[in-house]
Order: sequence, then C-alpha cells, then structure tokens
Amino acid sequence: MDLEKLLSDRLAPAFAAVAGGPVDPLVRRSGRADFQADAALALARRLGRPPRDVAGAVLAHAVLDDIGVSAEVSGPGFINLTLTDRALADLVAGLAGDARLGVPSTATPQTVVVDYSAPNVAKEMHVGHLRSTVIGDAAVRLLTWLGHRVVRVNHLGDWGTPFGMLIEHLIDLGEAEAAQHLSMGDLDTFYRAARVKFDADEAFQERSRLRVVALQGGDERTRRLWRLLVTQSERYFLTVYDLLDVGLSGDDFRGESAYNHLLAGVVDDLDRLGLLRPSGGAACVFPPGFTGRDGAPLPLIVRKSDGGYGYPATDLAALRQRVGELGATRLLYVVGLPQRQHFAMVFAVAEAAGWLHPPVRAEHLGFGSILGADGRMLRSRAGESVKLVGLLEEAVARATDLARSRNPDLDAEAAAEIGRAVGIGAIKYADLSVDRTTDYVLDWERMLALDGNTAPYLQYAYARIRSVLRRAGTAARPDAPIVLARPAAPIVFAQPAERALAVELLGFAGVVGEVERSLELHQLAGYLHRLATAFSAFYERCPVLRASDELRESRLLLAGLTARTLRQGLDLLGIRTLARM
Repeated sequence: MDLEKLLSDRLAPAFAAVAGGPVDPLVRRSGRADFQADAALALARRLGRPPRDVAGAVLAHAVLDDIGVSAEVSGPGFINLTLTDRALADLVAGLAGDARLGVPSTATPQTVVVDYSAPNVAKEMHVGHLRSTVIGDAAVRLLTWLGHRVVRVNHLGDWGTPFGMLIEHLIDLGEAEAAQHLSMGDLDTFYRAARVKFDADEAFQERSRLRVVALQGGDERTRRLWRLLVTQSERYFLTVYDLLDVGLSGDDFRGESAYNHLLAGVVDDLDRLGLLRPSGGAACVFPPGFTGRDGAPLPLIVRKSDGGYGYPATDLAALRQRVGELGATRLLYVVGLPQRQHFAMVFAVAEAAGWLHPPVRAEHLGFGSILGADGRMLRSRAGESVKLVGLLEEAVARATDLARSRNPDLDAEAAAEIGRAVGIGAIKYADLSVDRTTDYVLDWERMLALDGNTAPYLQYAYARIRSVLRRAGTAARPDAPIVLARPAAPIVFAQPAERALAVELLGFAGVVGEVERSLELHQLAGYLHRLATAFSAFYERCPVLRASDELRESRLLLAGLTARTLRQGLDLLGIRTLARM
C-alpha cells in the first residue's frame, strides 16, 4: 500500500473544501510523526490567513479515523499524521503475506520500447556505454515487473561510410585472420589499423569509397563480409553483457541497417506532408522553436546533400516502426545528455508528421558523464576512453580482494562469487544512486565501502538478516526462500526503532510507483538505503534472537520483510544479493 498516496487522497478533499479548489496536500515522511502535510503554509499565504488556522480548518474537514490515523497541527502550520500501532501492525502483516510487497501489477499495461546500450560494430565498448546499459537494464526490469510489455532494443551502429574502410581492411588481412582478431575482442586494434591505412593511403581510400557503394547496393560478397564484422562484434558485446549481468541478448540487437529500407519512405512522406525544405543541397525539416547560436532556424537534416541519410532519418524511421509495427505507447531513449537537442528535434518532427501522438509518448532518458578523480572525463593513462571490460574486471578484482581480506578462510569459489556480485553491484549502484542527469566521480574506495550509500552496504544488510534468520531456524539453507505468510500473532512495537522500520517498509510501493512514472532510479536506490539504515538502527536497539517469544516472532517478521524488500529492490536495479558475505 502506498501510504503517502492514501493520506494525500484523504486530505485532498479537506484542503479543497478550505481552498475552494484542488490543492496538493504535500504529504511526506516526517521526523516528528510518521508523516506530515505541508500544504497549509502556501495555502495560508494565498488566502491571507494564519497557517495554523488553515491547518486546523483542513483537519476539521478531514476523515482519518477509519484508517487509524491521528492528526494534529504542529509548528507554523504543519499537519502531523501518526498511525495507531494497531493500524501500522495490520498494514505490515498484510505485506508479510503479499508476494509483491504491496506493489500491484499495473492496471493499464503499456507496450514500452527501451532503446539502450547501443555500441558500435568493430569498436570495443568503453566506459561511455556503461550508464546507458545500466540505466536501461534497470528501467526494463522495473517496468517488466510491474506488468508492462517491454521491448528491448539495442540500436547498434552497424551502417554507414566507415564500413567501407573496415571491410577493405578485413579483405587485406584475410577473412580467417580478421575473424581471429575480432573473436578475441580486439576490436579497437582492428578499427585503428583500418583508420591509419585509410588516412595514409589514397588507393585504400578509393577502394573504401567504392566498397561503401557496393555495401549500400547489396553486393553479395560485400554484404557477407559486413555480416562477419557484425556477427563477431555481437559475440563480443554479449560477453560484456554477461559480465555486467544485464538482460540484453542477441535477440535484442537491431542495428541501424535494419531501418535502411525505410529511409526513402520517411523522406517521401515528410515531403508529401509539406515539412521538407531544401537547405544547402540537403533535405531538411525545420521544427519550430529550435535555433542556432546565430538565432537562425535549426534544421534536422534527413537527407544529406550527397543523397545519403544520417542519424535523424534512421531515428525517425525507427520511431515510426516502433509505434506502427510494435504498437509502442511509451518510447524510452537511454542516451547521453549531449543528444538532448537531437532527440527533442526528432520528437518534434515526428509529432508534426503525425507519427507521435497521444497516448504515445517519447522520452529521452539523458544522463551525465563518469568522471575521474580530477573531475574530468574518465580516461586511461594513455588519454583514451577506458574500456568497459577492463573497468568491470577491476571492480570484480577489488571486491574479491576485499572479501578475502575480511574473511581469509573463504574458498576460491566463494570469494569469486562474492567478488563478482559486490564488484558489479558497486559499479551499478554508483551509477543508479545519483540523479542520472548529473555527472559522478568514479571513486573505488567509496563505491566498495561497507558503510554509506553503497551497494556493498545494502548487500551486507541483506546478508546479515539472512544470518539472523538462519540462526533462528527459519531459513536453514543459505538459499532458502523467506517464507511468505501473514503472522498468526499481532506485530508488537516495543521500541521506536520498530515503528520506524515498519513505516519505512510500507514506503516501498509508493517509491516504485513514482519511479515507474519518472524513471528517476536514484529514488529507488535512496529508498533502499533508508530502509537498510532503519534496519541497522532496529538491529542495534531491538534484540531479535534474545527477545521474549512474542517480541522475537514480531522482530523476525520485520527482519524477514526487510530482507525481501531489499532483495526485490536491488533486483529491480540489477544488483545481486548474497546470503553470506
């Protein structure tokens, strides 16, 4: 149950009665009560009345007794809201028997296309691909769990003029040797060698240009060699996704080439609709509201002056196909913030063409950069982009060393399992726990810390609860599921820390519902950290195994619910939990 929404729904008519119109009650968690509503202060300014008087008038209209909530005016005009112990106990008991922890499946499932990761063929994935892949994977997990039909699209860069150069270099090496290079994941070396040759050899340049013509013209041998480049690159990408523990598979690859046959139709339709205008020999659309630095209208170039097509045409064709053929009602593009204007223009053109219209909506989930300790873009010592595989392997190695230092008796298999779960979890959580529109610094010491807002802290909290449950005899095996059952005896709140943990547990549904709308995944991460912190306070102040029978069962239930919520929340973020650490 979303308690904040329930309280807001109950208070909204009371505020409306006082204000003479709709008012958001602004309900939130409180340090002085379970919740508080803040809207009386702003409403008082509007009405020209004392805030406490307004808050009192709201409470005179509010109906809260039937849901076990007491209310009082506090401070300058806040409305404090406190659940009775019985009401709180009943709500928590309901969670104990609910496999979904109070989060309902959506009543209005949508078809959601999530476009993310998007590496380039014949190039290794680097740190710049991390955020798109991790954010996209978490969005897919959350929306799928809520009951939406989610279509994953990995929009590969597999088409265009560089492939003439790459295919000619492949021919020079010989197919067998080139395939060996590519299968080893040495894509950057292959690409750089082709580029050096292209820049230095005019004859090679001419061959490359002719090869592009052959590729675009459907020449059988050229297409076969191009497919070799694509296939070997896709195999490499899948090894990275396996290491990163994300759900992308070979079925999700959809390169730019897949839309090639649709591009001419996109241009023809834009022309037929009167949206196309010539500019410098190119065919362009000038969506209103977009201007350059000189104040002149900014064009979206859909066909270049040489007759070729660029990214805008491909993105328009992809959007049209996703809405028309896949039936998408929500389109998510997990791409860096530098592409913000590009997608805004693409969406504007699609709306003008009638391809993007309510209830369909398109959203650019932009994100910031990963920075080094110097506050600049993260680079290798040689000044190049950091390879993603190297970054992930370093995370696993550091986490494995940390696990061994804390527990020298760990066998190699256990250390490797912990190292991978903690290392990859730390990488993901560092990304997902910050507002995605901001940059963040890659700081190994902070990311792998067992305290603070980190994945290891949350994973350790889960493992500690599993240890308590094992010692209590409720989960003898490390992998035993936590039993789902409504408790026979009432839940008891003998200490404030028990109440605080119970109220925090009831917040899961509201956070998930908000993240479904906003896809601000740091809100879910922040909630899980608050929950783990509340459990830590509970664990320190409320003995579990040494408590009397009634308290023991009540506290074991709170601990088990916390473990289930942490596990479910971390799973939505793509982070593994461990029964032992």
